[in-house]
Formats: sequence, structure tokens, C-alpha cells
Amino acid sequence: MAVMNKSTLIWLLILIIIMTVSANAASFQIPTINLEIGESDESDDLVLSLKILLLLTVLTLAPAALVMMTAFTRIIIVLALIRNALAIRQMPPNQVLIGLALFLTIFIMNPIFQEINANALQPYLAGEIGQEEALTKALDPLRNFMFRQTREKDLALFIELSGSERPRNKDDVSTLVLIPAFVLSEIKTAFEIGFIIYIPFLIIDMFVASTLMSLGMMMLPPVMISLPFKLLLFILVDGWYLVIKSLITTFN
Repeated sequence: MAVMNKSTLIWLLILIIIMTVSANAASFQIPTINLEIGESDESDDLVLSLKILLLLTVLTLAPAALVMMTAFTRIIIVLALIRNALAIRQMPPNQVLIGLALFLTIFIMNPIFQEINANALQPYLAGEIGQEEALTKALDPLRNFMFRQTREKDLALFIELSGSERPRNKDDVSTLVLIPAFVLSEIKTAFEIGFIIYIPFLIIDMFVASTLMSLGMMMLPPVMISLPFKLLLFILVDGWYLVIKSLITTFN
């Protein structure tokens, strides 16, 4: 009986809505959206279409720029190495690690983003500067950040591979050369930090494995015994606090 009453109530509500829409049909207009491809006599229409296409392309490449030109690469590699060192492959989940890396990246890059907004985005939106000048001013803070984190050896490698002349200063270095050199340096730095993190956990694994062998417990996996000790060590030293603090200070 209750089901019948609910069904009847739902149908009555639908009828009331239909009657209301029908009664106000004269005053209520449904908006339409038209997407058309055709010929145009105005050259400005073509320029506008190319600008929209370029904007969509930039938005498509935005995730890659976030990964390649910011602190995200180093942070996510270090966090993944910590999880592997603890031998807990699914905890924390990938979504948590990526979210943490993303917000740490925003925190570290916030001064740079503010500088880009003040010197490039807002003047461009106000019509004070053109597109090329806005792009140049937006790239300058990012280039300075990448130069601070890039090793000279890696930068020299890509300058040599590109066949470019030896630059006299930073302005002569192409952004297309700087980005891969920066990424390579970030990967090296992340692996160096990961190696240091791995050492105490490796010592625990070796100690547990040698103890089990001396006791003749050959069939018992050492990982099952060492995992609680590694978690205990990580908790006692406040591992996440130390790791995050060390990661942030490496970018200063």
C-alpha cells in the first residue's frame, strides 16, 4: 500500500510539473546552442577560430606542463619510493599520493603563480600588454625556478644534443632545452632522496632476514615480520613530517 501511495505521489508531481510548464510556455523559452562550420567573409573570424583552437591545445597540454615544469615530478617519485620502501604497495592509495603531491606542488609553486598572475595574466586581461609579452612574462618566473633546480651537467647535455651554440647567459637558453634538463635533474634528485630513505628500512629487512635464517624459519617471509617494525620506526621518527619538510626545503 505504501508503494502504491509513493508511485501515485510521483505521478501527481510529474503531472503538476507538466501542467505548470505548459501554462508558462509562452513566457518560458528554452535556450538553444548552435555549432556551425561554414564560410565567412570576415578575416577576423578565422583569427578568432585559430585562437580558440590554440587555447584548447594549451588546455590539453596543461597537465603535462604541470608535471614537467613544476615540483610535481620530484614529489610524486619520492612519495612512491617511500611506499615501496615500507613494502605496502597499496597504502596509501595512488589517489592519496597524487592528491598530496598536487597540493604540495601548489604550495611550493604558489609564489611563482602569484608572480605570473600579477605580471602577466592580469595585465593581459586588462588589455595593457599583448599575447607575446604576456607569454614571455609568464615564462620568466618558471624559467628562473627551473634554472635553480637544474644541474649544469644536465643543461649542458641538452644544449649539446640540440646543436645550439654555447649560451652566454640564461636568456640565451631555449625553454625547449631547459625543460628536459630540468626534468632529468628532478628525477636524479628524487632518486637520491629515495636512496637515503631506503637505507634504514633495508637495514631492518636484513636484520629480520638474518634472524629468521639463524632460527631456521626459512619458509616464513621476512617481509611479514619486518613490516610492523618498519611502520613502528616510521611512526616513532614522525616520518611523514620529516619527508614533507625535507621535500619542501629542497626547493628553497
